[in-house]
Amino acid sequence: MNSWTWHGGQLAHARDAFGDSDAPWIDLSTGINPHSWPGVGGLEIDWARLPDPAALADLEIAAAQYFAADPACVLALPGTEIGLRLLGEILPKPVRHVWPSYRTHREMAPDAVAVALATADASEGTLILANPHNPDGRTAPPEILNAQMECGWLVVDEAFADTDPSRSLAGKVSEDRRLIVLRSFGKFFGLAGVRLGFLIASPARIAEFRARIGAWPVSAAAIAIGTAAYRDTAWIADMRAQLRREAATLDRVLAAHGYPPAGDCPLFRLIKTGDAHALFERLARRSILTRPFDYDPRWLRVGLPPNAAALARLDAALGDG
Repeated sequence: MNSWTWHGGQLAHARDAFGDSDAPWIDLSTGINPHSWPGVGGLEIDWARLPDPAALADLEIAAAQYFAADPACVLALPGTEIGLRLLGEILPKPVRHVWPSYRTHREMAPDAVAVALATADASEGTLILANPHNPDGRTAPPEILNAQMECGWLVVDEAFADTDPSRSLAGKVSEDRRLIVLRSFGKFFGLAGVRLGFLIASPARIAEFRARIGAWPVSAAAIAIGTAAYRDTAWIADMRAQLRREAATLDRVLAAHGYPPAGDCPLFRLIKTGDAHALFERLARRSILTRPFDYDPRWLRVGLPPNAAALARLDAALGDG
């Protein structure tokens, strides 16, 4: 199972392992919005010049407005993966990370200790967690987050927070609060290939990171796409409502087959079954790729189908046991 449990999106490996059926593959393994922001094709991007510093600053302002954060606390990155790994080098120790969650949280600080969310008592040093949590979409209790900031540092990976901005702590970041937030662009906007993310931290920490990543940290294309997408408030509001409706429909399909879903993130659902490996293979042989986990053989994460036809295929495959 290792080739499938490392991360989602391994469609080429799936084709190699399971071949192609009469229907095209449906990738439900990533938790990326299947409805991409539609404005990319209408943007003019100057590929002949280095990214403009003024345009980068405008992107960070647009992102800050979207996050309800202070622009002085926002730094654009070529994806949050890099930000997390750089951050791991300078975090106050001891470092704890909530597990299970993203592998990068486990790897970013070599001496980090894994803890369960339910037992993540506040302490000195740093606590790293995802909110909403991955893979189950849970929201971290506010009392855990607030208590940790009182005792030590809190690092929150808000890769899936866009669907419900009320969960975000980005607007609480300030010079006098021991809080760092990371935000991903590609998941909610359905444009993971843009490789754009943001670090939200105190101005002093931002200045330190800006010096570390140097000039031109993100591409001209990422700047143009991110700036325009974050300011498309009508699309954002409509998409949040659409994702909630589609997730509710997916919930009904999963529950009808005896898989009551867990979590409250509209971009994916976690289901439990006696043999997730068998269910993963059954779906894969029908060209539907989902996400299994090596640390719990009962878990399978199912992303949001892109349309009614894909949902119908999933429905049929779940019932054809």
